[in-house]
Amino acid sequence: MSDTPLKQQNTAAFYGQAVVSFAIALGATAFGIVRLDANAWVRGFMAIAVLYLVTSAFTLAKVIRDRQEAGQIVSRVDQARLEKLLAEHDPFEKL
Repeated sequence: MSDTPLKQQNTAAFYGQAVVSFAIALGATAFGIVRLDANAWVRGFMAIAVLYLVTSAFTLAKVIRDRQEAGQIVSRVDQARLEKLLAEHDPFEKL
């Protein structure tokens, strides 16, 4: 009666593609900042801005994931309560 949702797992290829893509993007941005025709202060500011953007993106992804997982837990608890009520209910019981 209970439909336990399967845990979604990414394939190794998808994980690898995400890591490689992130590394290429970060490397290309770092290369662009190093080759930028500007003084050291501007390049330093750009590097700090990129690092801040990366950490903010990781934090946002974690917050979204945590919120989604919390919603799934609440849904499972509600489903368990409903199944318990249905299991305990006897439609032929006299009122």
